[in-house]
Amino acid sequence: MKQYLDLCHRLIQQGHWVENERTGKRCLTVINADMVYDVQNNQLPLLTTRKSFWKSAIAELLGYLRGYDNAADFRAIGTKTWDANANENGAWLNNPHRKGVDDMGRVYGVQGRGWRKPDGGSVDQLRKLVDDLSRGVDDRGEILSFYNPGEFHMGCLRPCMHTHNFSLLGDRLYLTSYQRSCDVPLGLVFNQVQVFAFLKIIAQITGHKPGQAFHKIVNAHIYEDQIELMRDVQLQREPYELPQLHINPDIKSLEDLETWVTMADFEVSGYQFHDPIQYPFSV
Repeated sequence: MKQYLDLCHRLIQQGHWVENERTGKRCLTVINADMVYDVQNNQLPLLTTRKSFWKSAIAELLGYLRGYDNAADFRAIGTKTWDANANENGAWLNNPHRKGVDDMGRVYGVQGRGWRKPDGGSVDQLRKLVDDLSRGVDDRGEILSFYNPGEFHMGCLRPCMHTHNFSLLGDRLYLTSYQRSCDVPLGLVFNQVQVFAFLKIIAQITGHKPGQAFHKIVNAHIYEDQIELMRDVQLQREPYELPQLHINPDIKSLEDLETWVTMADFEVSGYQFHDPIQYPFSV
């Protein structure tokens, strides 16, 4: 919580105004923010200065791991986070690659599970790193990347959190996640839960102990219509102790994640929070 609140104060006090062409709004922006999450001691970085909907964040992560490309599939597992980008983004609605209602195109999990090779076929990046880590192998390239510039035109949104790099030291697994762009009041609340949960999940299915998760954000920003709520409401609240995340121990493989796992297999304990804040969302 201190890391998150420090970043919010930094944005308000030191941020530079930047015009955003996609949304038509201005942002207060800072460059480079580093967050560290204590997965080893199960200190879930879930916001306590306002109620945060962690189930939707983990459901979205699960959809990425399954390679979903349709907002309806994300809704079915418990999150509506892709509804707007799939169905309200004007540029995407007019894109010839869009296949119809709820189609997201070749974004996020599609790249992670089926990166197209120039000579034909595809690469399942997630399968490769899970297989390696399960055998105790770290080839310094245990990387899942969603960032494929050659297919940006075939999706509704460029990936914001684009690369996850796993590192194995002995029997302890670490994760470094890279994010090019972050809406701090809304996106980061989801993203930090996802980074934490991703390490915890992969450590569990590959038979390792989780260590720390490192989250590097390049462009952190707050939109002009979010500032008042951040400054006058959220930053006036005292944070509570962090909760813990519990994952069904029967989840033991990538196949489990792909087939039968639901949000009922995840539980958060000890979560105390202040009232929710309805921040505006920019499509």
